[in-house]
Amino acid sequence: MTNDLTARLAMLAAQQSTLSYGALARALGWRMGELTAALEALMVADAALGLPLRAVLVTARLSPEMPAAGFFLKAQDLGVFDGLDPASFVQDQREKLFRLRD
Repeated sequence: MTNDLTARLAMLAAQQSTLSYGALARALGWRMGELTAALEALMVADAALGLPLRAVLVTARLSPEMPAAGFFLKAQDLGVFDGLDPASFVQDQREKLFRLRD
């Protein structure tokens, strides 16, 4: 199950693109709760390894360039986001992620 998610996120990173939570859940055939739980677990793993957060590639429907609020709360809980500038944090994480995939 998680392998499907990581493969999809790797594809998005390679394409330097994003996808909405709803579109990703539909593509994987998952419920939204399953997706958000898996993304949070992936954030924990990425943060523990000092890697950019792959969940940054998933965007909210109402803010298509930004992840949902839960992403930022989890990033703060993990100590990788100070809560001050969400847009810069997202841009930095995506740039790091895209460089890893080059």
